Amino acid sequence: MERPLAVAVTGGIAAGKSEALAAFARHGALVSSSDELVHRLYREDAGLKDELRARWGDAVFADGEVDRAAVGHIVFSDRAELAWLESVLHPRVRRLYETWLDELRRSPDPPALAVAEIPLLYEAGGETRFDKVVVVTAPEHVRETRRSVVDDRESRLIPDEEKLRRADFAYVNDGTLEELDAFVAGVVEELASC
Repeated sequence: MERPLAVAVTGGIAAGKSEALAAFARHGALVSSSDELVHRLYREDAGLKDELRARWGDAVFADGEVDRAAVGHIVFSDRAELAWLESVLHPRVRRLYETWLDELRRSPDPPALAVAEIPLLYEAGGETRFDKVVVVTAPEHVRETRRSVVDDRESRLIPDEEKLRRADFAYVNDGTLEELDAFVAGVVEELASC
């Protein structure tokens, strides 16, 4: 298989995807996060800023920069606005991932494993762009204790049961960080044999 092996980490809100990504990094994978890419786009993509300003005006800017809290206030209370935002963000994030993987593959000594955290992987139909998919989920009562904001985003996501069925690797994250780390270590070991 071509190096690096491209792996996506996905799962429900507050399931522990970011912790899983950090564990992959600790076990030697190069990692990338959709959230970090979106923050980068908000900072650096002048075209995106123009689109946001045309749609919502200066109310979503503070000192010339995108005010993520203001954007969140709009999109998490209006599904149509969220759909619009995703329609302008997702293609940009996809291009950044593709560029990242292409650059890694063209490097003289490509890494064995490149792992991307993509919360809406299945919802955006992105699973075919990756060699393997890892789903991290957690029981609702556990996720509620981890969430800082409660909204209805979960209701528009593919159910965890479906994600688990489609995954190459799955983990129910209701234990310790050490247990999550051990799961990731096992995945890395298995993938190293591919």
